[in-house]
Formats: sequence, C-alpha cells, structure tokens
Amino acid sequence: MIWRLAALCLSALLCACGAGTGAGPNLDLILADTPAQTLSEYGLFANVGSEKPAKGVVPYDLINPLFSDNALKHRFVFVPGEAKAVYSPDDVFAFPVGTVLVKTFAYAPDLRAPAEGQYLVETRLLIHKESGWAAFAYIWNAEGTEAVYSPVGGHRTLETITPAGAAVTINYSVPNQNQCKTCHQAGDALSPIGPKARNLNHHAQLENWVSRGLLDALPASVPAAPKVFDVSLPADIRARAWLDINCAHCHKPDGSASNSGLWLAATETDPVKLGIGKHPVAAGRGAGSLFKVIVPGAPDRSIMAYRIGSTEPGIAMPELGRSLPDPDGLALVRLWIAEMETP
Repeated sequence: MIWRLAALCLSALLCACGAGTGAGPNLDLILADTPAQTLSEYGLFANVGSEKPAKGVVPYDLINPLFSDNALKHRFVFVPGEAKAVYSPDDVFAFPVGTVLVKTFAYAPDLRAPAEGQYLVETRLLIHKESGWAAFAYIWNAEGTEAVYSPVGGHRTLETITPAGAAVTINYSVPNQNQCKTCHQAGDALSPIGPKARNLNHHAQLENWVSRGLLDALPASVPAAPKVFDVSLPADIRARAWLDINCAHCHKPDGSASNSGLWLAATETDPVKLGIGKHPVAAGRGAGSLFKVIVPGAPDRSIMAYRIGSTEPGIAMPELGRSLPDPDGLALVRLWIAEMETP
C-alpha cells in the first residue's frame, strides 16, 4: 500500500535556519535508559508532522547518500548545550554525549517530482548515550502526524516511479534493533556512518556547523568526496566514493564484514584489500561461479559487480537497506573495473 503522508521538500529543509518555535529537545529523555514511544516526545521538532526542526536542531545532507531503494532522506543533527563535536580528517566526528542524529526516509508517488505528495515512512535516531551510541527506529502513521517506536522493525509495500521513470514496487524494510548494529558496528560498539568531513564538506556546511557551535574548528584544508555521478571526474575516484558510502561501514577492520578481508573505505590504499585480484575468504553461492572479487578489465568475471547487481538474499550487496539494485552505482563500479589495467 502507498502511504500518503505530509508533503515536505528536502531542499526547503536544507534552506531552513534550523530553529523552530517549540520548547526544544528534551535532553533528559534523550539520555534516558529507555527510548520514547513516539518521536514527538523528544522535542526535536517544533512540528513533528512537517519536520520543522526545534531550536538547536540543524538540517544537513551528505555529498553522496547511501542508496536505499531511491528513498528521499531528511537529516538533522542536535548537539546539546555548549558541547561541540571534535573534527577528524578521516573518521566520523567525535560527537558529545547527548547528540542526536536524525534520518527520515521518505517517498513520493513519482520520484521525478519528489516534492509532490511526498510522504514519510520511517525515522531513525542515533543517540549518543552515556554508555555509547544507541539506535532506534520510528514508523510513521498513515496520517503523517506521528512516528511510533518499533524495535522489531517492520515491512511496507510501496509503489513509486523511479528518477529514471520506471514504475516499481518496493518491499521496504524497517530494520530491527539487531540489524541496526550490522551496519553501524564498530568493534563491540555502534557508531554513526555518514558525518565525516569528506561527506559533509560542501555548500559551506561545515563552516555553518562551526558558526553554530556544533563543531570545534576546521583546519585550513578539509577533504571532500567527489560526487559519484559527476561524469566529468575520473571513474576510479567516483567508484571509490560510491563504495565508501555504500559498503565501507561494514567492510572495514572493525565492521561486521571485517572477516572478508575486503576493506572499502576511500582511504584504503592496499589493492588486495580493495578486492583487486583477491580470492574471496569463503566460496559459495555469493560468489556465483566466479573466483576473484575484482578481475581488472573484466567486470563480468568480478564477484563485486555480480553481488552489487543482485537482489537475491544471500548474494546481494549491500545485504541490508535495499530491495532494488542501484543501476547507476552498478554501472559506475563496472566502468571502474573495466578501465583497470590488466596485469
């Protein structure tokens, strides 16, 4: 079924000053041992249905968002009091206790016109508690007036038209509590994925964070990820950026896929750890009939391209967060592999 909820344009959110008229975030509830049963209780929004942010809650975006079945995403950050996040050139910023990262997933009947009839599906919170980061998912009601905590996750069938003009049915999954850790694992703890310097450094966004007191300071030179679909840039750096945001949160030394030996962060320099000429740690149906993760010059013989292009459970990569392939991402990875010089 299609949820027709509150219309809301992301571009308008990003132009907003980030201040609402409500009482503001409830820090006691944010730091409580148990999550609120409804999203509105946190006070993150002056008007929860329209996602008008409360005072101190700031909208932001990423240069390259992770592909999630073409979902539209609205992101917000709240940093409490006088505390500030600490800058890092490579890793997620060190956010203080009490920080809340908000990500709402939305759709429209036709994603070629995303502001028309846009409706909200779920909102995920990452909250930095005294004990570390914790993840909570909230599912929106049919009226678009409230989102309710759902630790067991949920499923929705959505119909839309993709940005490329294809009519699709999406088997949308809201992650359960355990699935959140799969993507956000950092050793024995949870960690945010997106808010790194290279993902945030555009449209003077980081300078804005400093001026608002959310971030401590910026160095003279700040890295920035290339836009993955800017065809004026080389395919190799764009493909590495796509893998960085879509795959590296699991494929890293302390991630849930660390045992694969395949580490896909944009900062990785070892060709074998990137999969070039690498045999998979374990053979099986996930590899199909292929023998190496990446065969330079041969995307059809590369396990990486095979798994990115699949939607079959147990084969598809990323394994969570999508039921559709990312055709543009797949084409980019295939181009990168095809352009590699053969040994």
